[in-house]
Amino acid sequence: MNTLLTLILALVGPLAAAGGSHYGTPAGAAASFGGQVSEWSVPTPAFARDPAVAPDGAIFIAVMAGNKVARFDPVSQSFKEWELPPKHHPHGLLADRKGIVWTTGNGNGTIGRLDPATGTMREFPAPTRDGGPHTLVISDDGSTIWFTLQSGNRIGRLDTASGRIVEYPTSGGPYGITLDRQGRVWFCRMGDDRLGILDPATGKMAELALPEGARPRRMATAPDGSLWVTLYGHNKLVQVDPDAGRVVREVALPAGPRGGAYAVTVDGAGIVWANEIRSDSVARFDPRSNRLRVVKLPTPGAGIRKMIVDARGQLWYMGSQNGRLGRVR
Repeated sequence: MNTLLTLILALVGPLAAAGGSHYGTPAGAAASFGGQVSEWSVPTPAFARDPAVAPDGAIFIAVMAGNKVARFDPVSQSFKEWELPPKHHPHGLLADRKGIVWTTGNGNGTIGRLDPATGTMREFPAPTRDGGPHTLVISDDGSTIWFTLQSGNRIGRLDTASGRIVEYPTSGGPYGITLDRQGRVWFCRMGDDRLGILDPATGKMAELALPEGARPRRMATAPDGSLWVTLYGHNKLVQVDPDAGRVVREVALPAGPRGGAYAVTVDGAGIVWANEIRSDSVARFDPRSNRLRVVKLPTPGAGIRKMIVDARGQLWYMGSQNGRLGRVR
């Protein structure tokens, strides 16, 4: 194998095997894990939520009630904020591989595009203006953003080059979303106890039924291609084989049936992270050994609604109720 080809494979390989859930920067794997937790108070703790990793390692945060986007620099441990257009009220965000931040304008039915280098913000109106854009993911090539519209019962597709948005009707208050290896769009129909499946090539919908009261909330794609889903109603993690279209494993979380399993993410080694929103802790599950480890958080009343793993394999969470950005490593 020639030197150039070896270099290309070395660069592409880690991206193809990375974990996470199509949030822009692929999740890495830590060489070791010590369970150490650090926290920082955000400048505007107005229901700050849904962190995302930028290519340079910075963490962006949606400040929903404060109508801002915040950026945390882990090196200097400092924050910067951007004011957003009136009534945007970002619910979720991600940073693409060029460092552009994309937001779901939950308050005004738009998708936002923020260039942190210039502070320029553009909004792209969704056809269903009162649809409540919720959670978003981006394709590997950066050309397409997929997002849920919770109150509009739709899935949206945005072309990042043109800003054009197409919607697909569904039901159940779509919430968390991810993409499988075949390019299919999977999303949580929490109100229907089902997972929705959209084939972008045909526009056709399918579904995977879950037990009554499961209330699937969020989901993430693992390096092996499987999907991990939190069942908020049962306080469980489930692993889904997307090609077989079935649940292949269930993991009960430690706080019991009423723990409220919420956020989920997967690192580059396949380690699964989930939280129980009624417990001030996060759970680390190794599917290979079936070992579940609980990490207690230092500040009570966190209210974690989303977690992500950075390129170094560190877990980041945002306590929407206590205003604390946290890191676990």
